[in-house]
Amino acid sequence: MLRKLLITIISIFLIASNAIAGSDGDLSMKENEPKKIKDCFEKLNRATFTFNQSIDKAIIKPVAKGYRKLPDPIQKGTSNAVNNLSTLITIPNNVLQGDMKLAFINTGRLIINSTIGILGIVDVANNMGFPKYEKEDYGQTLGAWGVGPGCYLVLPVLGPSNLRDLGGSFVNVLGGDPWYNASVHGNNEFLNENIYLTSKALGGIDFRSKNIESFENLEKNSIDFYASVKSLYSQDRENKIKNNQRGSIQVIYKEEDWEEIDNQ
Repeated sequence: MLRKLLITIISIFLIASNAIAGSDGDLSMKENEPKKIKDCFEKLNRATFTFNQSIDKAIIKPVAKGYRKLPDPIQKGTSNAVNNLSTLITIPNNVLQGDMKLAFINTGRLIINSTIGILGIVDVANNMGFPKYEKEDYGQTLGAWGVGPGCYLVLPVLGPSNLRDLGGSFVNVLGGDPWYNASVHGNNEFLNENIYLTSKALGGIDFRSKNIESFENLEKNSIDFYASVKSLYSQDRENKIKNNQRGSIQVIYKEEDWEEIDNQ
């Protein structure tokens, strides 16, 4: 029971963390403010946000910094393999959103990278000229179907979310993730729960390592770090649901980048 709960938590964490990252793991912020975000549980959310910051500084960030010290080929191969596994979620969501062309493209990407690319460690499809990979999840599909985000949530350890995306995460865990089903329910000698847990944990660490400076600069330059993260998450989810990457500003590494935003 405990192991199943852990699997559920890590699965949701991967979705929640990737929700504020681009397909390559870079944070971005749009110039225009989104419509007002419903923060129905703000006091509880802020308390949880503070708790998550302490966990991040004590555990997650140090691990991510250690991961960064690994040789580049290992980091790149890990990132590629995690992205390859994520296509197992992206493909059914392409279908549910009615984008059959993209579903076929991502199926081809999965087959090529899983075979020639050695389980996705090498992104052969990218080298062959496949379109840039964009992740999709069940929260995005619900949004594309017209379901509103509902109240903003900050989940313990898992981070920013909303009622719609949380619901989409549970759809993923309860039957929408072929990798989860094959590993946990497949009863085979090659895939098991430990491998599944490891893959999900590596995905979260890989994301955090790519965004160490991003979060540091966001916190440093924010009057209200909580509000900045909330806005960033909500903008990015809205952007992904619309499948529209225009109007984005690159991840903020320098103080002069903030001046560019202020002068808009």
